[in-house]
Amino acid sequence: MDARTTDLDAAPSHEVIEPVQQTVPLVFASPHSGSRYPAQFIAASRLDPLSLRSSEDSFVDEIFAAAPQEGAPLLRALFPRAFVDPNREPFELDPSMFREGLPPYANTKSPRVAAGLGTIARVVANGAEIYREKLLLDEALDRIHRFYWPYHDALRDLVERTKAKFGFCILVDCHSMPSAESSHIMGPGKQVAPIVLGDCYGSSCAGAITKTAEHCLDRLGYGVARNVPYAGGFVTRHYGRPREGCHVLQIEINRRLYMDESRMERKAHLAGLSDDMRHLIRTLGRLTAHDVAEADRRGRSKP
Repeated sequence: MDARTTDLDAAPSHEVIEPVQQTVPLVFASPHSGSRYPAQFIAASRLDPLSLRSSEDSFVDEIFAAAPQEGAPLLRALFPRAFVDPNREPFELDPSMFREGLPPYANTKSPRVAAGLGTIARVVANGAEIYREKLLLDEALDRIHRFYWPYHDALRDLVERTKAKFGFCILVDCHSMPSAESSHIMGPGKQVAPIVLGDCYGSSCAGAITKTAEHCLDRLGYGVARNVPYAGGFVTRHYGRPREGCHVLQIEINRRLYMDESRMERKAHLAGLSDDMRHLIRTLGRLTAHDVAEADRRGRSKP
């Protein structure tokens, strides 16, 4: 299953895999592929380890493992999404999960909280409840302090460092999506595309970047959709500030392409998908700040 049990007190929050030298204005991040499960968390859960893993973007860090070889850093969370979700606001918390009242700065009304998928999730991907008992607030705040913030500190540092070196940064936030979501998201008879690119409907990155990625993936034979049904999460919205030189593109890959979702095991095509993502990395790496600005200027000038 590839999941590992770890001691919470000794568990690092993330890993940055650096290139020998950063040669492209790209940063890749995988916030949901972590599979190191604290033993205390498993003990507090009513679910078995395989069920807990259903919320993971399993193997996404492997799919984009070529990034450092191509001159771009890769940040990956080591903790699992079911434990704490770094693609949320820092305090999207469900008051029904806790023994005490929540602080006034907590966002208790977001759609993610309503779905049970806040910063500290109440349910896994299939809707099954995670915990046997209500949590102490201090436990949630400790997770956010020890895992959520260090991940974002590392991400912010990579973005700023890249902007300083190249004049701009393209952050690719890497995810996967369960194939079973097709029917209830898209409606009967409709399927989620193999790959969905999210740029918050054009607000989180220059259109030239999204178009370049779309054309590259199309040439590689993948069906691509934009923003439907995934336009981008917290990372895309929060870090995506094109006018300040930070462009964020979220990529969602349908899990049926590369894994057995019921067993959480790799399929043979994972290696081929990783090779194709290497091609995408190289294609995006050839973009310059001038290319992006000029392509968008031409796009705006068309009648």
